[in-house]
Amino acid sequence: MSVEIRDERFMSVVGAEVQFEQIASGFLFTEGPLWHPREHYLLFSDIPGNRIHRWSSKEGVSTFLEISNMSNGLAWDRAGNLLICEHATSRVTRWHAVSPISRSQKSGENGRSESMVTPMLDRTPQPIATHFKGKQLNSPNDIVCALNGEICFTDPPYGRVEFYGVKREQELSFQGVYLSRDPKEPTLLVDDFDRPNGLCFSLDHRRLFINDTARQHIRVFDVNSIGTLSGGKVWAETKGEGPGAPDGMKIDSMGNVYCCGPGGIHVFDPNATCLGVIRVPEYTANFAWGDADFRSLYITASTSVYRIRVKTPGLPSL
Repeated sequence: MSVEIRDERFMSVVGAEVQFEQIASGFLFTEGPLWHPREHYLLFSDIPGNRIHRWSSKEGVSTFLEISNMSNGLAWDRAGNLLICEHATSRVTRWHAVSPISRSQKSGENGRSESMVTPMLDRTPQPIATHFKGKQLNSPNDIVCALNGEICFTDPPYGRVEFYGVKREQELSFQGVYLSRDPKEPTLLVDDFDRPNGLCFSLDHRRLFINDTARQHIRVFDVNSIGTLSGGKVWAETKGEGPGAPDGMKIDSMGNVYCCGPGGIHVFDPNATCLGVIRVPEYTANFAWGDADFRSLYITASTSVYRIRVKTPGLPSL
C-alpha cells in the first residue's frame, strides 16, 4: 500500500493512493529539497556526496554546486538568495544570484544527466551564522525564512559524527534552535531539544513547529514580536511502523502539517490529528512542494528523489 489512512479526511488532502515516480537515483543520501517557483527547478543536497544537485523536467539532473561542504537544509531568503546549512563547516551561508549555466554534458545512468554546471553564485558566500558565544555551532541542519526576512535554523550534532568520515568534537553542550539576525552572533531561541531537526511556520507565521528526531515528536512555539519564542508544548507524536523519524517538515495551504516519521511522511490536520501516512519506498529525510500548482510533492529518500501528486496544494518556498 502506498498510503496508510487513519482518518477519511486524508483522502481529500493526499488521496486514496499515490503513485511514486522516481525522478532521480544513485545518490548517497539525499536531503534539503527546494523548489524554485518561478524558474521551475528543484535543488537538493547529497550530503555524503558533498554536492547540491539541480533537477528540472526538461534537463534532468545536473550538478549545481560541486563542493557544498556537506550541505543539508536549503531555503530561499526573501530576496531570492540561497541559504545553505553546511555540516562540514558548521555554518549557515547565503549565496547570491543562483541561476546555473552548463559547461558540458554527457549522458549518465539511472536517468541522471552528468552535466557539470558552473553555478552563477557569488563565489565568496556570506556566512550568516558560525558561532555562539565564541563556540562553533554543532552542524546547522534545517532552515526556514520568516515573512519579515528573519532566518531560523536547527543545530543538532549530526554533521560531527563518523557517518560523514570525520568525527569532530562538539564545542557546545546543547542542541539549539537559532534566529540568524546578527551575522556575528545568532540569537538562541531554545536549547532544550535532544535532536532538533525539521521546522516550519504556521500559515500566519505566529507559531513555529519544531520536531525532535530523538524524542519522536513535534513541538509548537508562539512567535513573539521581539524575536523570541514562548510555549513549546508537545503538539504531536509520530507513531507507526517502519523505518523513519521526525526530520523534514512542511505545512500545506490548508494548514496541514507534513512530517517525516516511521514508514514515510505523516500528515496531521491543524489540530494535530494524524490523518495518515504516505509510505515512501525508501527511508525518507525531507520533501518540498513544487510544479506550477504546488500539488507535486518532491521527496528526498535515501538514494533517490521521488515525486507524487497530492490533492491539497502546498505553499511556495519563495
